[in-house]
Amino acid sequence: MDSLAFLCARCVVTQRPLPALPPHLSHVIFQAAFQDGKDMVLRDLVATWPFPELHFQQLVGNLKLHLDHPYKECVQAVIQGVVVKLQRELEEPGHHSSGCRLRVLDMTGVLDDPDERHFCSSTKALARACVEVSRYQQQFQRHRPKRHKGCSGTTRDEAAPQPPGVDVHADLLGHTTNYEILRDALQTGADGLLRLKCREFEAQNLSASETVTLLESLDPSFLRRVELCFSLRLAELSVILPHLSRFPELRSLKLQNSTEDVQDLISESAVTIRRVARQLGMLSGLREFSLRSTHLSGNLREILCDLQAPLESLGFRSCFLVPADLTFLSQSFHAPALKKLDLRGLDVSEGLLEPLRLLLEKTSASLLQLNLMGCCMGDSDLAVLLPTLLRCSRLRFLGLYHNPLSKAAIKDVLLKTLELPDLQRVVYPIPMDCRETDPSEFLWDFYGVFANEQLLRAAEEEISQLLANSGRTDLDWSWDHVGQEPLDYFSL
Repeated sequence: MDSLAFLCARCVVTQRPLPALPPHLSHVIFQAAFQDGKDMVLRDLVATWPFPELHFQQLVGNLKLHLDHPYKECVQAVIQGVVVKLQRELEEPGHHSSGCRLRVLDMTGVLDDPDERHFCSSTKALARACVEVSRYQQQFQRHRPKRHKGCSGTTRDEAAPQPPGVDVHADLLGHTTNYEILRDALQTGADGLLRLKCREFEAQNLSASETVTLLESLDPSFLRRVELCFSLRLAELSVILPHLSRFPELRSLKLQNSTEDVQDLISESAVTIRRVARQLGMLSGLREFSLRSTHLSGNLREILCDLQAPLESLGFRSCFLVPADLTFLSQSFHAPALKKLDLRGLDVSEGLLEPLRLLLEKTSASLLQLNLMGCCMGDSDLAVLLPTLLRCSRLRFLGLYHNPLSKAAIKDVLLKTLELPDLQRVVYPIPMDCRETDPSEFLWDFYGVFANEQLLRAAEEEISQLLANSGRTDLDWSWDHVGQEPLDYFSL
């Protein structure tokens, strides 16, 4: 139920211009304007924001938006409000010392869609705003009067105050659709009035040289996470990695959709792996490392051997690991420090069950998240792992989706993991005995289309009843893995 203040704010935002209001009502006015899609009201409100900081996600993260909500227009209006504010400060020297004191716009966590099909391309909108403000500043300085006569009759330069500007904290997505404008925005650097401070940087479908250009333009003191989402060979990676060493706060590196097959190494590739390992070792703050769709096959030791500090999060989604890789991890100094382990797509039938059990044993004191989705794990395999899983006393998340497990095995896991006090979320598979297809025909089933709905509903009711009887209604058990990603590493 909405508060009385929020209901009143929804009435106020129907007016434009807004009436004069006490500053402490700005936050609730912002929320009401955003929920009701009043983009021009949002622009006006941000242009006169009376506080030093505006945290976008804190204000709108819990709002319930209808399906046809103009989200894109509202995000762009917030950004444009800062542009209007900075232009006004240039035109009216001294205006920035009055009540309008916005100095930090925090847009981190905003959904970014480079194609703008469902959401706004927030990166593109921010980049355009930076370029717009920079050009406006240059034109204003070029055309404003620069000299005037003093009392003695001589001329001197006019001392116009320089507005302090606004820092924008953001998660940036570099993509072929926005590369040029993002490059131009970042290269305005500290001299611009609107300055991008990137917390998380993701590159999609860019070349290695384009990625390096953007990385070189980022503020080195702010970046915490880098994700490279394109086909990336080791030689290209070795071009990018040296440029990451200039970021002292970098904690996370994710390499998605790498197609390098190091199973059939030639001498040049072995040299490249050694170079990549040395470059990774230079990232002294690295605590999270993730690879996806990569053929490692016995080379994990060589890749991770130069890291200076233990990793706390490791991901090998859809990678081709062999027993030697898991054995190395269980014997490494990473194992006792791991909080998050993502092994989605690991085929335990390939002699990996016992090495996996040993790895979990070594991580049991620290592990908070374990993702074993799609690991071809049957009832007997789970029975082997379960005693070790129960030793993971701090476990919060367990992913078991898309494993060929029976309802009896799932219920057994539920009853036995009730003793794990910190467990919050479990994503279990659709039971094999709730499927329409022959259990021997275990196919990828993303949305449960092969499930017998009546049997599945009955299984859900049994699981809910078990949780209710145990008094653990706080536990989230669901077979629906969509939107059930583990907690973010940085929130641990």
